[in-house]
Amino acid sequence: MKCTKKEIQLDKLIVDSKHIDQARSFSYLGTIVNRNNTMEDEIRESIAKGNKAFYANKTLFESNLVSSKSKLKLNWSVIRPIVVYGCQTWVLKESIIQKLSVFERKILRKIFGSTKAATGIWGIKTNKELDELIKHRNVTNCVKAQRMIGFGNINRMPETSKLKRIRKWKPFTGRPA
Repeated sequence: MKCTKKEIQLDKLIVDSKHIDQARSFSYLGTIVNRNNTMEDEIRESIAKGNKAFYANKTLFESNLVSSKSKLKLNWSVIRPIVVYGCQTWVLKESIIQKLSVFERKILRKIFGSTKAATGIWGIKTNKELDELIKHRNVTNCVKAQRMIGFGNINRMPETSKLKRIRKWKPFTGRPA
């Protein structure tokens, strides 16, 4: 696989007179590696897995016998870890934050239900209301906290560790002599 932002035609590799096709992307330890080195495919896949986990437990989330607090704990202990798996390496662009927030708000609206206004009209809870209900413990803050934990783990490693040496590495500045 060639990693580049340019569109290139995939060549066939020939090894011992055997033709080997190049892959556009592949999954390795739960992480999707693609030619463009972007995270969008991995985020999309994580959200799809979270969606599957939600619909597998849909009867619990829709049950009137289970309290909203229990449903929220179920969300935080089952669905969110599936969605944020491997988030220590994610580059948080605005589009990724938007996708994660939309997914989370969809689940929160299922948990907390709709709101009855003073006029007697039912409507969905606003984003602000949902944020106040979960006390600002949204998925974006969770991802940021996980990234800080990963950073702290690398900082506590011994100086001889490869990860620590990579983090402290500085590229050459200026032209070679």
